[in-house]
Order: sequence, then structure tokens, then C-alpha cells
Amino acid sequence: MRLRTSLTAAMITAGVLATPAWAAPFSFTTGNADGRLGALSRSESPGKVETETADDFILTETTVINGATITGLINAPLANITNVEVEVYHVFPLDSVNPPSGRVLSRANSPADVEIDAATRDGSEGTLSFSASSLNANFSVGNTVVNGINPTPSTTGGEGSVSGEEVQITITFTKPILLPAGHYFFRPDVLLTGGDFLYLSASTPVAPDLQAWIRNSHLAPDWVRIGTDVIGGGAAAPKFNMTFSLGGNTIPEAGISGEPSCHGDSVSALARQFGGVYAAASTLGFSSVDALQDTFQEFCNP
Repeated sequence: MRLRTSLTAAMITAGVLATPAWAAPFSFTTGNADGRLGALSRSESPGKVETETADDFILTETTVINGATITGLINAPLANITNVEVEVYHVFPLDSVNPPSGRVLSRANSPADVEIDAATRDGSEGTLSFSASSLNANFSVGNTVVNGINPTPSTTGGEGSVSGEEVQITITFTKPILLPAGHYFFRPDVLLTGGDFLYLSASTPVAPDLQAWIRNSHLAPDWVRIGTDVIGGGAAAPKFNMTFSLGGNTIPEAGISGEPSCHGDSVSALARQFGGVYAAASTLGFSSVDALQDTFQEFCNP
């Protein structure tokens, strides 16, 4: 409680002395679905194993992410989407056993073995809300990856074309995600009753953008590259981005996680950018000042 009180007092004091110096909105998008691929991204349910599809993004500064969109293909009514979960991963070898198991061709530039716990958000736990809308009632993809997710030899060529309803799911993080600058993978899981969500591909990655990876609970903690390892084709193997966007605010000059000065530096940065604790909480999408304080204390004291 003393830490929370001291943070409030410090931010109010700093807010009185400072006026907002800048606004730094953050946005990231891979663009629109290109119709090349649908890859399963599904939460575990009775008779169905969890299957995770992840694609990367880069943050150049400490950033609060308060919203996202994902685009996919479903074979059931919109109302059958019952939950969404989001995880964020570092890039291997962080948060991973290294050297890896050797069951897959490569783990270079893959997601880590395990997610960043502090960045996990789940609709069933109230840390995100979501809504779904239809983009195209009859959308086709040229190839799919649903079941053929295997250790080496992993090449299947994919599982063929399919059609369904193209949908966009808009996600609001009721507990925004706070991350330092770095390279990450974004992984959404969608739960449907009587159907599945196929995460749709976007434009081809261009370095330093990385290709999308996939795994199911049988393959975990390893991942395989959707294009290079699963669909295959040697040097001509396709590479895929997935269709998603992220939005929020950067926090220039925020403290460095784990450093003794993190608390003070973050307080000063928030005060300079937003003019005080209440304005910061509102602009960044936190439900309360307490929620903002808790998130930054967790960030500074991992």
C-alpha cells in the first residue's frame, strides 16, 4: 500500500509541476487478409487440442497496448465466438530451454517456449473484452494448416483451400499490456462452439519482420514455421504474416524494468506526457488509477 500511495503522490506532484509535453500514439498493422492461408488458432475445448499461431511485432520504446484486432475465417455463426485469449512471447532463446529439443528443423527466430505471464489477457478472466463483425460472408483461402502440425519431418504441403465467413475481432484490453522496447510475438486464441477460427494471412514478411509460426499442445514447447516447415518447398517455400493490428501509446523515457530508478523514471515520464495520474490512466485505457499503478509496479518489479 505504501508503494501505491507514494506513486500516486509522486505523479500528482509531478503533474502539478508539468504540462503534457507530447502525445505518442502507437499503432501497428500487417494490413488486410490476402487470401493465401488460414491457420488454426484455437483454445482447448472438449475433444479439441489447443493450437497456437503467432506472428511478430517490434516495439522501439516502452509501450502500453490497449487494443488489438485479428482477422480470421469461421465456419459457424458470429455468436458462436465465446472467448478470446491473447499471449505475448519473447523471441527464442529467451524464456526457453536452450539448446532446444531438436524435434523441429529450427527454433531460430521462433516464439519462446513459454509466454510472458504479465502480458496474458483472457476474456474469461475479465482482462479483455471483444466484439466480432463480419467482413465478407463468403471468403476463400488457397491453403490451410489445421491438423498437420508435426515434429520433423513436418512438411505436409498444407491441407487445401476452404471457404467461410471472414470476420474481424476487435479486442480491448481492460487491463492494458505494458512492454519495454523489444521484439515480440503476438498470439491470439479464439474459442468457438461448433466451429474453429482460422487466422488469416496478410502480406509477405520483409526483414526484419519474421514469418508466422504454429504449434499445438502435442508439439509444445516447440514451434514450426508455417511456410518453411509445414507447407514447405525449399528455397521457394512461402512465408506468411498474420492479419492483426495493435494500438496504444508509447511512454518515452519510462524506467527500465528491474532497475532501482524504474519507479521514479516512469512517474516522471507519465507526468510529462499526460500531465498527471488521472489523465494518464484515462488516456492509456486503464479502468482506474489503481490499475495503472499496479501495472507499472509489476513492470518495475518483475
